Amino acid sequence: MSGPVWRVELPDEAATRALAREIAGMVGAGDLVTLSGDLGAGKTTLARALIRVLADDPELEAPSPTFTLMQVYDTADFPVIHADLYRVKDPSELAELGWDEASEGALVIVEWAERAGSALAADRIDIKLYTDAKRGPDYRHAEIVGHGEAARRLVRLRGAQNLLERCGWDEAERRHMQGDASTRAYELLVKFDGDKAVLMISPPRADGPPVKGGKPYSALVHLAEDIKPFVAMDEALIAQGFSAPRLFAADLDAGLAVLEYLGDEGVADADGPRPERYSEAMRLLAHLHGKKLPEEIAFSGGTYRLPTYDLGAFLTEAELLVEWYAPHILGVQLASGARAQYENAWRGILAGPAAEAKIWTLRDYHSPNLLWLANRVGDQRVGLLDFQDAVLGPPAYDLVSLLQDARVTMPDDLELKLLGAYSFIRKNTEEGFDVASFATSYAVMGAQRASKILGIFARLDKRDGKPSYLAHIPRVKNYLKKNLGHPALAELKAWFEQYMPQLFVEETVA
Repeated sequence: MSGPVWRVELPDEAATRALAREIAGMVGAGDLVTLSGDLGAGKTTLARALIRVLADDPELEAPSPTFTLMQVYDTADFPVIHADLYRVKDPSELAELGWDEASEGALVIVEWAERAGSALAADRIDIKLYTDAKRGPDYRHAEIVGHGEAARRLVRLRGAQNLLERCGWDEAERRHMQGDASTRAYELLVKFDGDKAVLMISPPRADGPPVKGGKPYSALVHLAEDIKPFVAMDEALIAQGFSAPRLFAADLDAGLAVLEYLGDEGVADADGPRPERYSEAMRLLAHLHGKKLPEEIAFSGGTYRLPTYDLGAFLTEAELLVEWYAPHILGVQLASGARAQYENAWRGILAGPAAEAKIWTLRDYHSPNLLWLANRVGDQRVGLLDFQDAVLGPPAYDLVSLLQDARVTMPDDLELKLLGAYSFIRKNTEEGFDVASFATSYAVMGAQRASKILGIFARLDKRDGKPSYLAHIPRVKNYLKKNLGHPALAELKAWFEQYMPQLFVEETVA
């Protein structure tokens, strides 16, 4: 499948560099970019500009590989191969170069790709360059076409450019921002005057394989299928007086949004939690949980009804531990009987939280998604991100997300202090708030969330090739062990002692 042709005028090297930045925003490991055009059409110039953007080094030496045939660059995210096949006479010569081994897991940029015959992947971005001597010695035209999956990505790229033009950010420099474990991508937009915004790229989620009842995991646990839940919650949180990023423009069908940049100062630093900032984040939750909020939200794109964080979703998430963490991290293979015992124990434990009165649960309320806005006051000092998976759930879930942060070690005394402060606020502002019941729900949600995260981090390593998350597993194990100490979790603790005694072995947290 080929997509529409995207035509770009390149009057000078600055325009070529700008095109390189746009292409860099849509390519990654395993992708192929082919460059064609006559000698002197500017193929190497464009390739060099693209390599420099990907390497984040505007002065990087990137000589033409005409004689070496292949040049390899190690960037922070993935290797980049720049190949020039002009001297290749037969596609079989690529095997002698070690082409397959070198290109695995790399972004490959190829000049004279037609010399490779069928040896190159069908999914690719083709860029054809033409000179235009009548308009100047450096003037070029580019025709860009995506093939296969690359065609869809190219359409999204053009949609992003159109959106930026609509809201006045098309001249901004676009810089890739490091994401997390999600499928979304972000770019920092920087204007010449230093003004900043964020481009969020969140295309509709493709259904994964069926897990239960013919439904994929995302549907079972109520993950956002497109960008609309984010926009709805963004507008709703702002309307309630909280610091979610303002929306400058959006294309809901394409999954694109231009958002206010809230900065990069977090609630934690290299030394761990900043107690005064975590205290404000805790206070925000206490205030949010005390509000009477609608289950259905009217927003600029229509209406959105928050899904309920139900027993089925809780169980599906908790089962990630036995599906991924047990076999791939602990080397434990569980028989069907042991798995059934695990599920039955969870059913009894989760019945209480599942039956509680539901409030807005942002679901990823932890340090990567909380910013510190020192120039604001009250609850607005905490900037909120990544709330598209919000649900109607038990109040304890977000508090335990904050106070048992998977990426930041929370001292026990600080956790207890903030848990007590939260309970004090709720008890003094809401009639009928039961501190003991909330403490039980907190332990149950903490154990459920830790089980889920252990499974997710193992899955990110084993399935997705992202081993960096394994560094957080000892911390999450400690949280799980702590929560299992609550009397309400005695049956589940006994199960772990029988089938996963390794959980209780002390392990140093990095």
